[in-house]
Amino acid sequence: MTRLWLPERPLVLASGSPTRRHLLESAGLDVEVVVPNVDERAIEAEAGPLTPADLALRLALTKARAVAATVGDRIVLAADQVLACEGEVFHKSSSLDVARLQLSRLSNKTHSLHSAAALIVPGREPDLLHDEARLTMRDLSASAIDTYLAIAGHDRVTGTVGGYQLEGLGIHLFTAIEGAHATILGLPLTGLLDRLRSQGWLAF
Repeated sequence: MTRLWLPERPLVLASGSPTRRHLLESAGLDVEVVVPNVDERAIEAEAGPLTPADLALRLALTKARAVAATVGDRIVLAADQVLACEGEVFHKSSSLDVARLQLSRLSNKTHSLHSAAALIVPGREPDLLHDEARLTMRDLSASAIDTYLAIAGHDRVTGTVGGYQLEGLGIHLFTAIEGAHATILGLPLTGLLDRLRSQGWLAF
């Protein structure tokens, strides 16, 4: 049987995100998930003032190193995403009320999604990747936001930064989208595949 992923053992994905795993497996990669035990907000606080892109890279690298230290001689990939709007970084909503506030602040504005990945190969320096997407949210009334939250539900809304899943009901919130779909979902996939291919780990 011909396989796309050539290394003998699967790529270790240092992320609990089912979306990232799905993106990689849909692209033909063999993936094994090991969820990193890190405190993202503590990392952010310790890092001090960083650009959104640098913060996403810092988070991804920290996660990759945490998992790489536990899996021995394996190829490890971690990723993270930072949403920034008008100089402010947004995090996942802790409740529907927080999501309602975030959506009202993103309404009628353009925000950036910075997706970063860190690839660790034993004996080499970490390989870092970053890509940015820009999304313009339509002017949402309070009633529209409440209706969206009611239909989308707590788990979908609080499980993603910004309170939306673009691959689901979140698509209704936007008037313009610039950037790769995978980047919006949290992984700079095209650049990552180029890096993996350059290492001779993909069949074509």
